[in-house]
Amino acid sequence: MAAVSSDNRGLRLAVRYAVLTLVAVIFVFPLLFMAMSSLKPDHQLLTDTGSLRAFLPVGDISFDNYGAAFERAPIGVFVLNSVLVTGVTVAFSLLVCSMAAFSFVFLNWRGRDAVFGVLLATFIIPYETIFVPLLLMMSQLPWIGRGGIEVGWLNTYRAQIIPFIADGLSIFLFVQYFKDLPRELIEASRVEGAGWWLIYRRIVMPLSGPVFATAAILKFLFMYNQYLWPLMVVQAEDIRPVMVGLGYFTDQLNVPWGEVMAYLTIITVPVLAFYLSLQRAFISSVASTGVKG
Repeated sequence: MAAVSSDNRGLRLAVRYAVLTLVAVIFVFPLLFMAMSSLKPDHQLLTDTGSLRAFLPVGDISFDNYGAAFERAPIGVFVLNSVLVTGVTVAFSLLVCSMAAFSFVFLNWRGRDAVFGVLLATFIIPYETIFVPLLLMMSQLPWIGRGGIEVGWLNTYRAQIIPFIADGLSIFLFVQYFKDLPRELIEASRVEGAGWWLIYRRIVMPLSGPVFATAAILKFLFMYNQYLWPLMVVQAEDIRPVMVGLGYFTDQLNVPWGEVMAYLTIITVPVLAFYLSLQRAFISSVASTGVKG
């Protein structure tokens, strides 16, 4: 019986790995096709699409498409703008949303449940419905700059960052995770005289690595892939993000497909790098999370 049980367990494990491998291949194939196509001239790219050669570095391989893409548009500037806007937004969003969730879960204040209910209600409101009033607001808001008080946030980084720092989904994720943390730790810390800021920084944050990683990935993907809002508030090329830059790039006449694939490959690199680095942090945080007696 033990041998039969061991064989069944091995079979289930093999089937699981086979399914996971198939899913991974399905997700990797478009990325592989994009990367390989960026190395080929158009005539070979279109010829290879009908066979497995489209996924292999065969034929006339070179980096000419990358050089031509950089000459056609300031791709490096677009990528740096998106990385800057996305990175700053993610950092401030994690701080603001986690602190808001901390107050919802651990602090007792009047109207807390009502405010949280309103926050949940914002889930049904698409961002696109508030873009026009938000755009009018951005054109009238004051800002203290080097030359004094300025009116209007258009064509600035802050117009791309500040409206998206706080969002209901991230706060909801933090709230649900914080509710499962051991209350004994919080109560013991309060007995020992720890303040709320110390509890948040030294107890709650070290135990919340998985939810921080999840919220960061979701926020990163949302901000990095933004197109409509930056298109509305940014006209200057030097602060244009990658998705608006992609529209500018492809709107030019007779853009070879190889150059388009090169552009897509370049703008995908920061996403993969961010995800892989955060995935490692996520796994290590899950492995280290726990309560030691």
